[in-house]
This record gives sequence, C-alpha cells and structure tokens, in this order.
Amino acid sequence: MEYQVQKTDEQWREELSPEEYEVLRGAATERPWTGELLDEERGGVYTCAACNAELFKSGTKFDSGCGWPSFYESVRPEAVQLIEDTSLGMVRTEVRCAACGSHLGHVFDDGFGTPTGDRYCMNSIALDFSPAAE
Repeated sequence: MEYQVQKTDEQWREELSPEEYEVLRGAATERPWTGELLDEERGGVYTCAACNAELFKSGTKFDSGCGWPSFYESVRPEAVQLIEDTSLGMVRTEVRCAACGSHLGHVFDDGFGTPTGDRYCMNSIALDFSPAAE
C-alpha cells in the first residue's frame, strides 16, 4: 500500500524513541497496564505518534480490562488499515495507521457490549492524545 507519509527507516529511527520505533515500525507490543494513555479519561482526540494522523475520539474509548487503551471504532473507517496477522500461530487483525503504515495494535470482534462489537486494542506508545479545548 502507498502511504501518504513516506520516510526511510533511518528517518523513522531518528524521529522516534527506541521504544516507539519498536512498536510503531517493528510491530512490537508494549507490556499491558504500563501505557500512559490507559487511564486517560479527558475528552479529546488520539493521533498516531509517528505522523499525527487522527485515529480515535475519546467518546469511543472504553475500559475493556485488557491492559491497553481500547476503542470501539476509529475516527473514520479509512483512518486505519486492517491487515490479517498470523504471526503467533493464530489469526488476528492488525491495525495500522492508514497515513504512514505504523503498527498501532489489533482489533478483535469480541463484543464488550459496544455499539460496534469491536475492540481496537491499541498500544499507548503508538498514540498521542490532544485534549479537547474547554
């Protein structure tokens, strides 16, 4: 897929911290219950930590108890790219930023009583948060 934001691996390494690079560009997963956005409850917008593209609104965030920030839908369907992931011997759906291709986490259709039935389980380190103006 051709991404709107195109950078070399060297440029990504220069712009991102080693931990951010590991998750966003290497598809790693941060440890559960460690992300600073897990308990964020203010209104606002969650953006890609790599390119600042809008990804999720605070009104779709919910506590799924999984240890990572969870949302039931993206800000727009075209804001994220969904890719089949069979890396751990099971079928999962990887979520990437559609603007730059950075790994954000995975989406699961396990319900949780949400309006969509989806749980976008995102790495905190892959997101930035901008609080809404008061």
